[in-house]
Amino acid sequence: MASNRLACRDCHAVVEADEEICPICNSTSLTEDWSGYVSIAHPEKSEIGQEMEVTKPGSYALKVR
Repeated sequence: MASNRLACRDCHAVVEADEEICPICNSTSLTEDWSGYVSIAHPEKSEIGQEMEVTKPGSYALKVR
């Protein structure tokens, strides 16, 4: 887990610690309690992206608590 980043509880996007709103889904439910990290450049071509239901390129946490 990167201590200087937060993860969205709704879409699992990883954002900088100073963010208050998720830029992917506009949720305010952010947490420091996450693990695993994946960068998805082409969600429509990515098996992991499809499994996670990712629609926008970005960095995502694999597990969010």
